[in-house]
Amino acid sequence: MNSFVAAATATAAANAIASGEPLWRTIEQPFGLNVAVAAAGLALIAAELWWFLGRHGGGVAAGEGEGGVQEITITVDGGYSPARIRLTAGRPVRLIFHRLDPSGCVAQVIVPDFRRTLDLPLNARTSLELPPMQPGEYPFHCGMSMVRGVLEVV
Repeated sequence: MNSFVAAATATAAANAIASGEPLWRTIEQPFGLNVAVAAAGLALIAAELWWFLGRHGGGVAAGEGEGGVQEITITVDGGYSPARIRLTAGRPVRLIFHRLDPSGCVAQVIVPDFRRTLDLPLNARTSLELPPMQPGEYPFHCGMSMVRGVLEVV
C-alpha cells in the first residue's frame, strides 16, 4: 500500500512540474484571523520570557544560623525552591542544597560571581559557604544554566 501511495505521489508531482503548476497552492486567510494568530504567538512568546526570565515572588529570607551565619535550605526538585533568596549585606551565608531530582542537569550548582561550583549528590544535603556580600543580585544556576535562582542581598 505504501509503495502505491509513494508511486502515485511521485507521478502527481512529476505531472505538476511538467505542466508548470506549483506543487502546492496558498489559501488566503481573512485578515482578522492573521492578526489573531500573530497576537496569540506574541502572547505565547511573552509568557515564555516571563516564565524563564521574570521575577517570581518576593523571595524568601534566610534564617539565622550559628555564629551569625545566614542559612537557608534550597530544595532541588525540578527547580530551586526557593529560587529567590533575600539576604542581609555584610554577613556570611550558608546555602544548604537538598537534591531530590535525579536529572543530570541539577547535579551541580554554579555561583558565577564567586567562581564557586558545587556537586549535588542525589538525596543528600550539601552546603555551600559564601563570604559576606555587598547589596545587589547574585545569580546561581545548574550546570546547563537551565535552572536558575538568585541571591538578593539588601
